Amino acid sequence: MAQYDIKDIEEKWNKRWESSGIYRVDLEKAPRPFYNLMEFPYPSGEGLHVGHVYTYCGADTYGRFMKMQGYDVFQPMGFDSFGIHSENYALKLGINPMELTDRTVERFRETQMKRLGTMWDWSHEVITSHPNYYKWTQWIFLQMLKAGLAYRATAPVTWCPTCLTVLANEQTEEENGETVCERCHTPVTQREMEQWFFRITAYADRLVDNLTSMDWPELSKTLQTEWIGRSPGAAITFAIKDSPEKFTVFTTRPDTIFGATYAVLAPEHPLVGTITTEGQRGAVEEYVAEVARKTERERTTEKEKTGVFTGAYAINPATGAEIPIWIADYVLAHYGTGAIMAVPAHDQRDFEFARKFDLPIVLVYQPDGAPITPAEMTEALPAHTGTIVNSGPFDGLRSEESIIPRFIEFLAEKGVGKAQTTLRLHDWLISRQRYWGPPIPVVYCEKDGIVPVPEKDLPVILPEIEDFRPTGTGVGPLGGLESWVRTTCPKCGGPARRETDVSDTFLDSSWYFLRYPSTEWDDRPFDAERTRKWLPVNMYMGGIEHVRRHHLYARFVTMVLHDLGHLPFEEPFSRLRLHGLLLVLEEERVKDPVTGEERVVQTAQKMSKSRGNVVNPDEYIERYGADILRLALLFAGPYQEGGVFSDRGVSGISRFVTRVLGRLDELELPVSGPGAGGEFEAMLHRTIKRVGDDIQALKFHTAIAGLMEHQNFLQDNWAGATRAQRLEALQVTALLLAPLAPHLAEELWSRLGGAYSVHTQAWPEWDAEKARPRAITLVVQVNGKVRDKIEASPDLSEDAARELALTSEKVRAQLDGKVIRQTIYVPGKLVNIVAG
Repeated sequence: MAQYDIKDIEEKWNKRWESSGIYRVDLEKAPRPFYNLMEFPYPSGEGLHVGHVYTYCGADTYGRFMKMQGYDVFQPMGFDSFGIHSENYALKLGINPMELTDRTVERFRETQMKRLGTMWDWSHEVITSHPNYYKWTQWIFLQMLKAGLAYRATAPVTWCPTCLTVLANEQTEEENGETVCERCHTPVTQREMEQWFFRITAYADRLVDNLTSMDWPELSKTLQTEWIGRSPGAAITFAIKDSPEKFTVFTTRPDTIFGATYAVLAPEHPLVGTITTEGQRGAVEEYVAEVARKTERERTTEKEKTGVFTGAYAINPATGAEIPIWIADYVLAHYGTGAIMAVPAHDQRDFEFARKFDLPIVLVYQPDGAPITPAEMTEALPAHTGTIVNSGPFDGLRSEESIIPRFIEFLAEKGVGKAQTTLRLHDWLISRQRYWGPPIPVVYCEKDGIVPVPEKDLPVILPEIEDFRPTGTGVGPLGGLESWVRTTCPKCGGPARRETDVSDTFLDSSWYFLRYPSTEWDDRPFDAERTRKWLPVNMYMGGIEHVRRHHLYARFVTMVLHDLGHLPFEEPFSRLRLHGLLLVLEEERVKDPVTGEERVVQTAQKMSKSRGNVVNPDEYIERYGADILRLALLFAGPYQEGGVFSDRGVSGISRFVTRVLGRLDELELPVSGPGAGGEFEAMLHRTIKRVGDDIQALKFHTAIAGLMEHQNFLQDNWAGATRAQRLEALQVTALLLAPLAPHLAEELWSRLGGAYSVHTQAWPEWDAEKARPRAITLVVQVNGKVRDKIEASPDLSEDAARELALTSEKVRAQLDGKVIRQTIYVPGKLVNIVAG
């Protein structure tokens, strides 16, 4: 490595690439556009860790490979700089995020990201917290408002008591049996608040149906489909005895209606106060107050069922029977209609509740075999097998798909039911009671109500304020800046007040890929012709954690803009691939439970601050260089599955690089030995094919393995190779390394006399005929044991293989006095002689 001064060489080429503009694409004239994109980072205080480098360098390797295939690859980069990540860092340091974020962005870009050897086009950088970007985020909000897809409503919302803001459902996670904030992992609570929502549920069917034809991982499709949770079924209306009130339930199993023996309302259901009898009012109010102190997770996972009878009765619309109405915590107001018909014979939760409170259980599906009675049941029975019973005109029918539509028709004829589809997906809650985000562009006028800010007045600039801490009151910090809040109604000219909530960072990132190609225009969010040429994104790489968040929101916003005539396509990413999780190898001392002796055990762990194992790439770049770090990360495991990063892996890659560079000193060595032969050329062409195929398939680890195997081959055959063969092998090595280790490849190419730059060269062609092995090593076995290895032609027939094997003295010695009973031949690999 003496001739490869890491810092000097990498700095030299980084400067050369930037000054020559080698990675800037002429977006107007490019004949073969290819938009290669990776998710941009949050510029929080921690900086990049090796997981980021793993993600970016994998995507960059693919983009470089496509460039060598003749495509004009546009690969921009920017920063998702609004939002809680950046704001929390600013709160930690006590510096206004307006000042701190730009400093952090510069540090990310200049001291870390530009050292990685990636071919990002920084001339199209976007920073979401700059007014020239969030002007158009506000514009998108106004388009939603005009289309009736943005609305303000009072609803139960998820509140993070640490971040002091509401969260969308997609911003929570399940952790140790609790629902927590995905950012700070604090258990969330429920609040009733007025908020801004986007009507994403109106697009649920398209969001699900489009997935079937998209080039996305099956896991992504499954996760989004399950998150949207489209469930076909029926809406059934229940009348209430001695009351004009009614309530509706949604069920996916209307065929069990005859088995509904009681109904349950959520404690928050608006009818609870109306229908509760005076005799039950005290118990009901006490229970409602008790449930209000529980989290949603506690309510839906508690094993012990709780509830209170309201004193009221509903009428089962199928049987006409009076059934009691209860309230219970396992029914949630914002799921479905906040009311259920309870069928305890065929639903486990209802069964447990009925058993506890001694409520009737009526079977409507009798399983095949010996009949069973409710008294004999120990758990609910499936409602999709067996024969229908206790169901009037449906008795005797078998369970099948066509049964449910017949029940819906029956209920519709009675005027109490209709087919309906429900969703797990909720409308997207986009307002936040924080400071660091784009102000929502509406004002509130006593005369005209909610009035949008005119598009010509955008952006609504986020003012710099001294105290930007979240208040926790439900009103954001902007509410304390009265001079900013007071404004004029753009409709009537009278006094008005600005909205003090800001929009969530996921709105910022829901459209950034549209902005990248059009950053030179300030009068439009994206230019029509430029967008038509470069979008949708050809390849998008991201993390699995964004499938149900960012990827879903980006699809929704793109669909809306398409429907409003702003985009000629409705899906943003033609091809999506997910990178795996990068683990780090840790050593831990454990005591043997038998001997008591301590030993060191290595385990692969996810990086986390709490474990103190977040790996900073800077120290590796400083010591080894960016290319060795890139190669070590990409060699750690399958890119789409993840791998384990370790110092040992970095050292191994360093030795590989040393061997590659060492070949330069051996180029002029005199030729000796019997010569390299035709296999030298064959191995080169097989390596070209293998590495190209593997990079195309994002199998970077096996591509690097192929290069290592080729270096091993060169080591064994270098002395017999001619100078021309050696030069070609090194030139091809430089080209094959170019996507994976750009600095190393550029240096190698330059020292071999190649014209600047290796990154403007085409991927080398491989020839199938030349790639054919010139010779094979035929393994010869006798009765399954290896007795010799013989060089042979790859086209060897079975008879020829047998004859060749019998020429071996080692083989003949094993056959002495024995009769050959069978010869087994695996073409091109081995011959096994069975004798006895």
